[in-house]
Amino acid sequence: MFEIENFDLKLNTDIIGRNFIYCDEIDSTNTYLMDKNNKVNINGSLVLAERQIKGRGRKDRVWYSAKDLNLNFSILLIGKEFLGKNFNLINFASSLAVAQSIENLFQLNTSLKWPNDVLINRKKVSGILLEASSQGNNIERMVVGIGLNVNQTMFQGTFNLPPTSLKIELNENVDRERLLAEILNNFEELLSLVQNNPEALMKEWKSKCRMIGERIEVSDDKGKKYGIFDDLDENGFLLLKIKDKIEKIHYGDVSIQ
Repeated sequence: MFEIENFDLKLNTDIIGRNFIYCDEIDSTNTYLMDKNNKVNINGSLVLAERQIKGRGRKDRVWYSAKDLNLNFSILLIGKEFLGKNFNLINFASSLAVAQSIENLFQLNTSLKWPNDVLINRKKVSGILLEASSQGNNIERMVVGIGLNVNQTMFQGTFNLPPTSLKIELNENVDRERLLAEILNNFEELLSLVQNNPEALMKEWKSKCRMIGERIEVSDDKGKKYGIFDDLDENGFLLLKIKDKIEKIHYGDVSIQ
């Protein structure tokens, strides 16, 4: 069982995770926070679930996670403090927070895969799903959902990337409470960079992206494209070099050829 008191002792945030909602079982932590009928309206609220019946990844893919072994949680962001300028970079702050935390606590080398996967030895250890609702031209509510394989060692199903977990990489059990607190501590600091120093945030993110400069395949609903992963622009969109032209990619699945 997740020991909330142990987690709280290690949490060093002002806002993120201070309103903590623990669920033994839930459809989806993202769905719960996106539903206004649940009346969760405190900025930085966090929902942690030991088991998600309908856990989701990008493009409505199913996110499988064994009960009581991993970290499946979502964070609610509301108001201009986090959703002012550069809110589109929150995706990068999220994956970078996970990567930094893994490196800080366990000295494992991580890499980041555009747009929001965290890898260890080219295997996926964490995925992130952002969802938002808007009113007019303003983002009103954003939910950052993070799934992180911690102590699970067996995975079923088919995957675009082979999965791994921290226990597999370390060959030992991991303290989930300490890890979650570290992620949230780092995430709150990186959210400050989103607003105040986005260039520094993106420089750090790109330093962990091993795909930049590589020949890649980008697939989306319309088909596949091939080219060189040239860079990211200031909004975090992928710049794909195809022959002598640069094409801006807003979304898609990326793999090295």
